[in-house]
Amino acid sequence: MTVNQEGALKEFLDNITEPFSLSDVVAFVRMIDPKRSGRLSMEIAAFIESRNIAFRLGTNRWVSRRGCFEPVRFVISPTRLELLNGILIPGHRCVPFANPDLLPQKYTFFWGGAPIPMTTTEGPPDEFYPYYSIYGEEYAPQYVARDNPENESAFNYDPYEDPVEVSIQTLDMRNIYREAAFVPGDCFAAHTLDWKNGSFELERVGKGEWSQAELYAWFEAAEGGFEDSFEFLGPGTSTEEQIAYAYWFGGKRMREVPAYSLETFLYDKTDRIETAAYGIETRFWYAGKEIPDRKDLEGIQSLPDKTVLEEILYKNKVPVSEYVIQSYVWDSLYRNDAQVPHVLSRIIPPAVNLDKQSRDYLAEYITDALEDFQKIYSPFADQIMGPIRQRVGELHTAVIDLAARIYKSDIDVSWLPRHTFVVLSQIQGHAASVLEDLDLEPDPDPEWALTETELEAMDNSLDSMIETYEDIKELIEDALDSFRRNNISMVKGPKKEFRMLEARTIQISIGGTEVWRRIIVPEASRLKDLHRIIQTLFGWTGNMAFRFIPGGNFLHRVSGETPAPNLESSITDLAVKGISELIYEYGTRWNIKIMLLSRIEGKGAPVRCSAGAGAAPPENIAGPARFRKLLSALEIGSGQERRAAQEELGQNFNPLAFDLELSNRNLAAGAFQINSEVQNHEP
Repeated sequence: MTVNQEGALKEFLDNITEPFSLSDVVAFVRMIDPKRSGRLSMEIAAFIESRNIAFRLGTNRWVSRRGCFEPVRFVISPTRLELLNGILIPGHRCVPFANPDLLPQKYTFFWGGAPIPMTTTEGPPDEFYPYYSIYGEEYAPQYVARDNPENESAFNYDPYEDPVEVSIQTLDMRNIYREAAFVPGDCFAAHTLDWKNGSFELERVGKGEWSQAELYAWFEAAEGGFEDSFEFLGPGTSTEEQIAYAYWFGGKRMREVPAYSLETFLYDKTDRIETAAYGIETRFWYAGKEIPDRKDLEGIQSLPDKTVLEEILYKNKVPVSEYVIQSYVWDSLYRNDAQVPHVLSRIIPPAVNLDKQSRDYLAEYITDALEDFQKIYSPFADQIMGPIRQRVGELHTAVIDLAARIYKSDIDVSWLPRHTFVVLSQIQGHAASVLEDLDLEPDPDPEWALTETELEAMDNSLDSMIETYEDIKELIEDALDSFRRNNISMVKGPKKEFRMLEARTIQISIGGTEVWRRIIVPEASRLKDLHRIIQTLFGWTGNMAFRFIPGGNFLHRVSGETPAPNLESSITDLAVKGISELIYEYGTRWNIKIMLLSRIEGKGAPVRCSAGAGAAPPENIAGPARFRKLLSALEIGSGQERRAAQEELGQNFNPLAFDLELSNRNLAAGAFQINSEVQNHEP
């Protein structure tokens, strides 16, 4: 599709409220821009399906987000802080019932038919972050920063430290709370008046006005909706996308009241859905389960209607648009290095094998672009954008090169750091987006020019991306080295004997938390030994039922089709069967991920811990979601909430505490000495 056609498609979806067919949307887009009419139907259908921008009703039939969420009702529950201050913070409260292109401060709310006035509220940023956390905890600072230019400047001043105080736009609710005799436990039923422009009517619902049976029916629909969303989308491209599909799959019951607010459901009620790490971002996911890693960079910048050039690049695992290529061309002029081979090498790094025909096609494209751009390029006007474009281009090239090196290696992905490809994909996707934004003629029409504040924010975000890239690169290099050393160390006899070294490095992570340990155990260790080791490391009692199941294939695990290995099975037995990952289910609330990493020499060596992070939760806590809530109460809760959290966690509980020496003393006291000897196994 052309740019005009994409714009027409968006306009159609933003305004249509009734179910529509492919022919309906194609006719509208053709009316705006009739170009490429032969492929238009296919491209529009592919665009809608790949971007998940409308809900499918059947073959080539959909309903738009607006059609689904207008007019419906949902719930907003004011916090004590809001009631005390006579305000309401829109924040994430209206997801997905408002156009995601709108920032929350642009919404309009009505009470009794009259618009509710806005006011400003000052405070430290972390006081406001919880009101934006559903967008993703990592994005909360960005939403607070974008509330007004003063906040943005304050955040840009020092990208590594939050400002002492910020100001956000809030609803002035003083008269409403007083007139409606609002008390803690009351809530608002919000009626979506206009999804596109973000307008809502509020009405009070008293505490206890809705029956528990009605609320439970909504709760069941919500849990099913989220789990169906995960099944359909996986982690998706954003939390907003996950939530929109949860409400779609949750059916009509989830899109009506009586209901819980989304915050109450996610953070207080459900124990089946939680926030999970997904590379450098977060998503909602099955409680206690890790989101599976990607296998490559594809998908972040996937284009359903690729041009010939984009198709060439995509097939060679460089998933970018032509706008990114053009940004590299502008960069070559800024560098004063417009030689086509040099530009080509920055776009396609050495590790990417591009055939001659494809390379010639890309070289011709660059030549033509250089000829056009040189006529209008101004080095003076590019003094601000140029350095940023150069830095982000170098980062993008480095990510593509590193990913290609991993593709070309024969490394078992289980050796790589957690979410390696997710992190690389996210960095590459963000870098490509910045390059697209910088695909601008220097000193363009002021209407389209990036502001100084926007460029400063880009530069600051780039610092963070580069730092993240350097961290993941170091971990990947270590993993590649360990894998190579391991392969060199393996000795195989003429009868295809499996010959083990004496010890194995194992990483143990508590699902849904940031708690992990890395240990070294003899390869003769059995699973029942590993059970005792885990209990000792985390200070648990072993009183709950437990089992081990093979990991690495999430769908198989949850379906129960993969049999649990025998507790007498050794680490060697698992390796022979090709099992490199296990899930240790302890009770009904804790899932521990176990990764079998590198082999090392260590004959007769005792079990020892080599690294770790975070204090383990008490085993009687009701799972990772409850554990995170208690940690949040310790950090930012009221005095009463802190005391309640300390009662559950222990008076001296420090969530950051990890004592390596104490861990090894406890292991030594447990006498974890497993006789280790070389064993032969038929593969």
